[in-house]
Amino acid sequence: MDKFFKLKENGTTVSREVIAGFTTFFAMSYILFVNPNILSQSGMPFQAVFLATIISSIIGTLVMGLFANVPYAQAPGMGLNAFFTFTVVFGLGYSWQQALGMVFLCGIINILITVTKIRKMIIKAIPESLQHAIGGGIGIFVAYAGLKSANLLTFSGDAGSITSSIVDGDQAVNVTVNGGIVPGLAMFNSPGMILAVIGLVLTIILVALDVKGGILISIIGTTIIGIFMGVVDLSAIDFKNNSLGSSIKELGTTFGAAFGSEGLPSLFENAQRIPLVLMTILAFSLSDTFDTIGTFIGTGRKTGIFSAEDEAALENSTGMKSKMDRALFADAIATSIGAVFGTSNTTTFVESAAGIGAGGRTGLTSVVVAVLFALSSLFAPLISIVPAQATAPVLIVVGIMMLSSFKEINWDNLDEAIPAFFASIFMGLSFSISYGIAVGFIFYVILKVIKGRMKEVAPIVWVITALFILNFIIMSVL
Repeated sequence: MDKFFKLKENGTTVSREVIAGFTTFFAMSYILFVNPNILSQSGMPFQAVFLATIISSIIGTLVMGLFANVPYAQAPGMGLNAFFTFTVVFGLGYSWQQALGMVFLCGIINILITVTKIRKMIIKAIPESLQHAIGGGIGIFVAYAGLKSANLLTFSGDAGSITSSIVDGDQAVNVTVNGGIVPGLAMFNSPGMILAVIGLVLTIILVALDVKGGILISIIGTTIIGIFMGVVDLSAIDFKNNSLGSSIKELGTTFGAAFGSEGLPSLFENAQRIPLVLMTILAFSLSDTFDTIGTFIGTGRKTGIFSAEDEAALENSTGMKSKMDRALFADAIATSIGAVFGTSNTTTFVESAAGIGAGGRTGLTSVVVAVLFALSSLFAPLISIVPAQATAPVLIVVGIMMLSSFKEINWDNLDEAIPAFFASIFMGLSFSISYGIAVGFIFYVILKVIKGRMKEVAPIVWVITALFILNFIIMSVL
């Protein structure tokens, strides 16, 4: 075990990696239920998507752990699943089979740009100040995700602020509100809110006192407290209607559907829609690629998961010799695998930061997560009782830890401060890692142009910035 995962070399132990694996799993286990809920609205069978989510997560995470030996977990990404359902299927009118076909092609593109070193070129071309901004921005993103998950925030807006909505019968399933929305602090007048505060205080105390396994203890402790407060409903445990057998039966509907007559072949039957198909695949690919790159840069650099030696190997080696090479490849193949089974883009989860914050440093953490995903196919109802109030405080505290990356940025130099601000703050407020990086790139290029220092911009940055701008233009007219 020690020899395979190089535990001593990475300054960790088996027990620490196991605790980190449990922490990461519980922080991201919501995807087991949220992903099927979102994708099933497109017409996909809920139980099939549930099992496809588990299978793609297991395979992607195992490859990450056993091949790359890094503590990252993979699962169908939030945001990308919403784009799949609400934009591609509802907005553009594609079938869910066609959307799966696009996701599969996105995965193939990601594999190609990984093996041809384009992803490495992108990472090397990102200025150091932006890399630190991405690290801090991931912290904002993670903490903000925790605040939202705990329902500590409220958002209000008048009817005039609503720009679009999707209605299913008498129920609105998706509403878009513009700048008229006003955030605020929720009222502490419900058991759920009070439990979230208790969980946050408990997590802070355990982490501040450096209690071994404190993050996992806080998750379990908050869940137990939630039972006595009536927030966790043990009667909701239902093994009968959420059986593995029913999921396997329904999986036959989605498995391979991307390649059926209603999937990939039908995408290119109408020549007039081919440009739109290609641009939609580009949107999938850009979001997937930069979500992953942002997560690796934001969490790996600060913690030493990707060491100076790894960064040097990334630049100078060929093949899959560095950890980053192998991690990028593991992430690339996961999306195509997920599409085959029947789910949207599988990506490296930013919630991996929770396990890293708990001490995870090697692929053993990922293997533990994969095992827990496998067990979840049998015990999903039991796992589902862990409330958001128990995992959200972990995300908030881990986000706080990651904010230290901001100290490496020279905020007195506007050439650094402006791109860093938009890359980090926009990442959190737009709730998108890739959009934050995009806006940071755009302002970085603008500043270099107006300062007459265009030669300092790497060619790959010009290309990526142009693609981001094109993506924004396309999204605005879809």
